[in-house]
Amino acid sequence: MDVLRPPLIRIGGRVYRKNLIQEQAFPHEEEEDFYAGPGDCADEPCDAFVVEETERGFQCRVEVPSPLYKYIIGKKGETKKRLETETRTSISIPKPGVEGEIVITGQQRSGVVSARTRIDVLLDSFRKKQPFTHFLSFALNQPAIQENFLQFKEEVLEKCSKDHGVSSSLFQNPAKLHLTLGTLVLLNEQEIQKACDLLQRCKEDFVDQITGGQPLTVVVAGVEYMNDDPAMTDVLYAKVHMKDGSDRLQMVADQLVERFVASGLMLKEWDRVKLHATVMNTLFRKDPTHSGGGFLSTAEERNNTMTGKSSFKERESFNGQNILKLFENFHFGEVQLDSVRLSQRFSSDASGYYATSGQLCFS
Repeated sequence: MDVLRPPLIRIGGRVYRKNLIQEQAFPHEEEEDFYAGPGDCADEPCDAFVVEETERGFQCRVEVPSPLYKYIIGKKGETKKRLETETRTSISIPKPGVEGEIVITGQQRSGVVSARTRIDVLLDSFRKKQPFTHFLSFALNQPAIQENFLQFKEEVLEKCSKDHGVSSSLFQNPAKLHLTLGTLVLLNEQEIQKACDLLQRCKEDFVDQITGGQPLTVVVAGVEYMNDDPAMTDVLYAKVHMKDGSDRLQMVADQLVERFVASGLMLKEWDRVKLHATVMNTLFRKDPTHSGGGFLSTAEERNNTMTGKSSFKERESFNGQNILKLFENFHFGEVQLDSVRLSQRFSSDASGYYATSGQLCFS
């Protein structure tokens, strides 16, 4: 990293510099540490958050999901002690597993502001390392689509099973066919509710206007691959487009993601959402949880990229050249999309689709 051009971190509409630090490796993630120098935030304006004046000085409260407490405490409490010493504050953290507020108190307003700002940067850094828990999706698991998908699977195995790497374990669970718009890290019920509330505001602000309060008729047809070499394919997906030729589905997807990114609930990945339905993925190959509802797809790969982790298993690519030729125009069917769901990772509902934590209905 160029010390003269440090990366910028955006939190709550403000921009902070991330200073170059000496990395330390610890055996467990919960023992990782983060350091921000004592002068990093001395010039932070006090209107970024509420600092209350009390009889003994000043106080600031910050809501933090309990899974993130450990990052403020640090190895053997070292991070918390250092923050308290360098900012001359006292930091009160709820007990592990108990949802609540972290309370920062100090005699000087500047010290409380500095401690709060550094905690925000600390939390933002480690939140990005958390595996995603939810994702926004359009369900494509209507009976006709599932039936055609199973026909596609049967024909691929009949005509291309001798191609390198092709096997039945690569195929998506038909009950979980979907379009992923973006992934989220929601670590407690309050954050889930915040995402649900934002979905409803999006409905009122722009979704109703785009959809006209009616379902969107989408055609699922044709297949395409993700990587550069079709002979070494990892992900094969079905293409989707609006039946009327409009770009309304793309508009809904892009504006939803833009709003969720602006709220801080989602990380920006692309300028536009790539609308696709994964039908084959080498991550499915040996995963015993997939048939029971494991969520392993391009969203998993995006999550690994964002958190700096590699895929949990070595991938064995397959030769997709014949599949692409034979099924270039395969028709999976038409589907009426009537809602965007806040889907829960590693879950299933009565239909076999992902459990829904909240949804935005078009009509």
